[in-house]
Amino acid sequence: MKNLVYALVGAGFMIACQPSSRPEISGTLTGIESDTLLVQSFPVNDRDSRRTDTVAMQNGSFAFNLGNSVLKQVYIYGKPSVKPNEDGSIPAISMKAVSFLLLPGQPIKISGSLDEYKLEGGSFYDDYNEVVEDCKTYSHKIDSLNVVCMDMEKKGIPGDSIRKVYAPAKEWYGNILKIKSDYVRQNPDKDVSVYVMSQLSRDQLGDAFNVLTDRVKEGMMAPLYQRMREGYEKELARDKAKEAMKPGNLAPEFTLKDLDGKNFDLSSLRGKYVVLDFWGSWCGWCIKGIPEMKKAYEKYKGKIEFVGIDCNDTEDKWKKAVAEHQLPWINVRNIGEPDVAVMYGVSGYPTKYVIDPEGKIAKQVVGEDPEFYMYLDALMK
Repeated sequence: MKNLVYALVGAGFMIACQPSSRPEISGTLTGIESDTLLVQSFPVNDRDSRRTDTVAMQNGSFAFNLGNSVLKQVYIYGKPSVKPNEDGSIPAISMKAVSFLLLPGQPIKISGSLDEYKLEGGSFYDDYNEVVEDCKTYSHKIDSLNVVCMDMEKKGIPGDSIRKVYAPAKEWYGNILKIKSDYVRQNPDKDVSVYVMSQLSRDQLGDAFNVLTDRVKEGMMAPLYQRMREGYEKELARDKAKEAMKPGNLAPEFTLKDLDGKNFDLSSLRGKYVVLDFWGSWCGWCIKGIPEMKKAYEKYKGKIEFVGIDCNDTEDKWKKAVAEHQLPWINVRNIGEPDVAVMYGVSGYPTKYVIDPEGKIAKQVVGEDPEFYMYLDALMK
């Protein structure tokens, strides 16, 4: 069977590995409308390497390789049917997916449907199936409630009413998290406990890190463990930074590369008002807000310096977005060394800061809010 790759919008095409006599991933899935699967995968310590493959099925069966034998997170979706809906629209990709961790050199077999499936391939998957089974009582309740609420939304029922109906799900999610947290605590020497940990809330992670044995932390699951640890510590640093990002406090100094690869120092703008715009090409609201920001830039040119700080993009995507949207202000890229978004306590995009001529924080606005431009108007009177 030939495994073809269909790249996401904006990416190129490539040829995927042909299945060998012993494919990494195989199985049978029911309930797929088309004869094709969409497979997203990425190494657990390199999300930027995310790729999307299309895999053909024969009578619901499939077999393929992803190559590059490293620890990977994999999602398998059903590719939408090419047949238009009754209203002529194109069917959307369902968010239902088979989700699993692909272990290096360990084939996995999948059976069931996108709603409910079983993973086979050794003790790791047996252990994970056990966790999933323990959570089923609550996950089924949540699934049923999701169907009810989506139907209410289609009927135009107000959001407040839908939220009231959905309220019990909060307790059920809490029960699922407790089951998973208890599993990690009771099984500190199992590799699967690291994967289960990745599904816990941040509050639960702190205790879980101290439970795992060194063998588990340093073994096959080390890339995932390290990514979680780094992410957890980054979030703690972000929370600490938020407390310091108060009006009147000095804005953290930083140096980042501009479009030409030259250093840009925030201190170089001392004596001027500065707008720092934390954004990304992947952020819909960031892009939507560009026209208004351009108006403000033109309105206050020479009075306010605007600095766009791109976050969570590759260099190519950043430069392409700057060119496509013709961003006229200073543009720099945050590559996380150090992470300027963490230094400024940024947890949502876009986030804008106004820095006064003395280098102190004057204002912070999260999201696209008219209040930001009203503030600039009042500031410049």
